[in-house]
Amino acid sequence: MLMSGGAKARTGESPTARQRRVWDRGAPSYDRQIAVFEKFQFGGGREWLGARAHGRVLEIAIGTGRNLSYYPTDAAVTGVELSPAMLAIARQRATDLGRHVEFHEGDAERLPFDDASFDTVVCALALCSIPDPATAIHEMMRVLVPGGRLLLLDHIASTWPPVYAAQWLLERLTIRAAGEYFTRRQRPLVQAAGFEVVEAERLKAGTVERIHARKPANPPPAG
Repeated sequence: MLMSGGAKARTGESPTARQRRVWDRGAPSYDRQIAVFEKFQFGGGREWLGARAHGRVLEIAIGTGRNLSYYPTDAAVTGVELSPAMLAIARQRATDLGRHVEFHEGDAERLPFDDASFDTVVCALALCSIPDPATAIHEMMRVLVPGGRLLLLDHIASTWPPVYAAQWLLERLTIRAAGEYFTRRQRPLVQAAGFEVVEAERLKAGTVERIHARKPANPPPAG
């Protein structure tokens, strides 16, 4: 997720606890801030995710629920979110949309769901700030049924050196302020976890990536 501002880490505070505190603090202004980025940076991304989601859908780091209006009406949607303040806004959005959603407060790195529980897992604009994205992606693999879909949308390291340099400089501030990275890329982690990439595209000078991947029908045993 993208957000300005943040807070310094407290002594002895875990990265996950820090992220919860940062997003609780930013929840009231998040929708207003992200709307600007969506217009110029991520246009069409939520529609792209919604068009590919089906069945039992788990959205990880559901935030304020901005994807809810794009999911198929027959999808059974579950949302998990670290920040209680963000989750409260998502619940209200679901109510306003007249949409039943099962919400859980939880950590993307330790999902509170059984193996093979979902047909689709969605994660939008969140792996950039999840402390351990590789662990989160392995959890996505675990909760998907064999053949299930993984749908990701995020900002990543640019393919253009001048833009990448600017992202690296910006990170010097955003990592300290909000634990947010601009030079990560998720596709290598997706492939390392054993997913098969079905489609992928990079946009906006390579700074935005959409990934549709599949859990193999006969995945190798974990370990």
